[in-house]
Amino acid sequence: MIQVRAATEADRDAIWNIFHEIIASGDTYAFDPKMSREEALAYWFRADTHTYVAEKDGRVVGTYILRPNQAGGGSHVANAAFMVAPDAQGSGVGREMAEHCLGQARRMGFRAMQFNFVVSTNTPAIHLWKQLGFKIVGTLPGAFRHPERGYVDVYVMYRLLLDESEAS
Repeated sequence: MIQVRAATEADRDAIWNIFHEIIASGDTYAFDPKMSREEALAYWFRADTHTYVAEKDGRVVGTYILRPNQAGGGSHVANAAFMVAPDAQGSGVGREMAEHCLGQARRMGFRAMQFNFVVSTNTPAIHLWKQLGFKIVGTLPGAFRHPERGYVDVYVMYRLLLDESEAS
């Protein structure tokens, strides 16, 4: 069973281990693969950010962040980022975190969610986001330098969090 909860200080090592392993591959996030632990955790635990972890059998196997996509006039749109430990990918952790995130964003009063930089070769993530109602609303041609495939497109993905009646 997968449990998603707010991250605590005690989760920092587990989050760093996942973060480091994901960015080291250089194929899904635009973070510098040599980013330090301190830089990574400062980003993941920013003051405007809500940080969560997913546990399976008592082990942290995923993490996500939720924050406003922009300040001021754009603060009603949420932004989120997700990382799943490589050995837990494909086991439902990403979906569980995504569904938790959408619920949290609604409870916090966000009207929509936007992903600014979804690498087009990250097909499992794109498939999940589409299943959860996200649409590709923009394509940035060649915006990501993939370590094996060269320059690949990046998608901006978006979905409303409100019912149709609430959206107007």
